[in-house]
Amino acid sequence: MTQDVGQPAALSLPPLGRSTTRSDLVAVSIRTAILSGRLKPDEVLVERRIAELLGVSKTPVREALISLTSSGLLTATRNRGIAVRRLAAEDVLRVYEMRVLLEPWAAARVAEAGSCDVDAAARALDEARRFVAEDDHVGLSLANRGFHRGLYSSCANSLVVSTLDDLQDLTALATVSLLWEQWPTWRTELAEHHEILDAVRRREPARAEELLRRHIERSITRLTSGNPDGPAGPAEA
Repeated sequence: MTQDVGQPAALSLPPLGRSTTRSDLVAVSIRTAILSGRLKPDEVLVERRIAELLGVSKTPVREALISLTSSGLLTATRNRGIAVRRLAAEDVLRVYEMRVLLEPWAAARVAEAGSCDVDAAARALDEARRFVAEDDHVGLSLANRGFHRGLYSSCANSLVVSTLDDLQDLTALATVSLLWEQWPTWRTELAEHHEILDAVRRREPARAEELLRRHIERSITRLTSGNPDGPAGPAEA
């Protein structure tokens, strides 16, 4: 399916954890390597080498690559291979435009139902604060992804949750591969996250929806204006 070109970054894939199927396990491993920046944009993923590294057959690897291509993290290459997707600024803008339509609504439904795992979201904020202090961009990106997912993951609309999961993956990919190079002022949004969580915890759906919408809209403004010194950092939204 793919050609063995050079020394692929798949050598840094993390070990497999627990999941439902073997292809799920492979997908989790590859996704983690991408979102942590160990697999770089345009890196070609070689099916045979991944199978050898993870100790599985090529079938679950093939299934995982298909799944991650469908979610947008991977893309087909001209030579019929599969590579980590390289996002352009226009791609990132589309991601945020989709998120601003869905994520505030989902968070409001969760706040209304009182179904948010507040403890998990709070732990993600604690991790984010620690990564800010350590200047750990990758750790902060993953902590922010965990926080945002905590806001919407218990929404009763599973289709919205699935779509937002894919959009959060693309946001994290944009963060490690593009946004921090252009907008380094990502520390400023941690307080906004606390405000949003407080509204969800207090079961104030209208306030949670409005705060999260403004939070994401600031990133859209930054992307469309190209102003790196604006009030918010899209890398953390």
